Amino acid sequence: MSYFGGLFSTVFERRFAKAVSTQAEGRPITDLSLDLLGAMGEVSGSTLAQMILDQYAGSNDADKRAFFEFMMRDLEIDPVDVVESLKLYKEAPTKRSYRDYTRASEPKRQELLRRLNQVPGGTQRLVSMRKDLLGMIKGDPKLGPLDVDFGHLFASWFNRGFLVLRPINWSSPAEVLEKIIAYEAVHAIDSWDDLRRRLQPSDRRCYGFFHPAMPDEPLIFVEVALNKGVPNSVQTLLADGRDPIAAEEADTAVFYSISNCQAGLAGISFGNSLIKQVAADLARDLVGLETFVTLSPIPGLNKWLETTSIAALKDASLEVQAAHYLLSAKREDKLPVDPVARFHLGNGAAVHAVHAEADLSDNGMRQSGGAMVNYLYDLTQITTNHEKFVVEKIVAASAEVHALSAQVTTTK
Repeated sequence: MSYFGGLFSTVFERRFAKAVSTQAEGRPITDLSLDLLGAMGEVSGSTLAQMILDQYAGSNDADKRAFFEFMMRDLEIDPVDVVESLKLYKEAPTKRSYRDYTRASEPKRQELLRRLNQVPGGTQRLVSMRKDLLGMIKGDPKLGPLDVDFGHLFASWFNRGFLVLRPINWSSPAEVLEKIIAYEAVHAIDSWDDLRRRLQPSDRRCYGFFHPAMPDEPLIFVEVALNKGVPNSVQTLLADGRDPIAAEEADTAVFYSISNCQAGLAGISFGNSLIKQVAADLARDLVGLETFVTLSPIPGLNKWLETTSIAALKDASLEVQAAHYLLSAKREDKLPVDPVARFHLGNGAAVHAVHAEADLSDNGMRQSGGAMVNYLYDLTQITTNHEKFVVEKIVAASAEVHALSAQVTTTK
């Protein structure tokens, strides 16, 4: 296209967009949504999508709930159409009959969300919209199917292939560093000096996943300490005034904090890929690294101890209590009660060691009496451990941890 042709096109699009905006101004968000679903032109669609997102952002909770209820009620599938189109597809499985079935079985609200995503910044605003939805579902389970639609689309939009792994260090943009402080979910970052101690020394690393549509918003990040040996205390790991070591001297990489940043992406798994990618990159860059472990909290331990009826646990050491909890406390689906354990074991890690007095912070004492656990990521065993955990519900653990847990079994 020539320069003047492009200029004419831009002027036309702006005038057309303004005309669409003028016509739509003041109309309810529900009407705008129906117009968007019927819009054929890219300009009119983008203009309507922007207006819908702006109107939603300025709404109160009651209006937001009404918008969600509209999507549930007016943009739902028609079960009769679904059954009929499936019947036709079974009778004659052609491209056309399959297309008709998929169209009938997909609610119109999914297409609405896709069209809202076409404007700049739309992805991040939809993530915020789902955060609102998740808050409302707790008191109104009828909105649950709408969250299934969000989750279905987000699982594709935030597929690992779209994610970018970026190192985060003291030279990263201040906007990103501020968000690391705000989003840290395991060990609170108290100040910029505290953040500097975690990012600047030669034996510290931090990595995050970012999405091209949200370039300045970390989705998840992991903090890593390069260490000599497996640590048994987060106080020692994060001590002010400690002497850093050269990265090349380290034999152990310690994943001591992993934080999900976007509440609107709850249930969309990134941590599995993040830890494995970071471990692989570190192993490639630092040939002296032999061991990859976490130093993880045990958030459900104290709550479980309060409700368990195993008398022998009452007088056992904290290490014995923690080991038995991690190996034996199960939900109805036979998976561990502890959410952090489910995460790491599901990734293919093994329970390596438990430690008392490992986290003496208020949060650490409240959750587990100060106990913490190392999960071992043996790169040669991850796949085997993962399959046994998922299929057979087997918790991989070291002989030391098994021995600690067995002390309860033999004395009760």
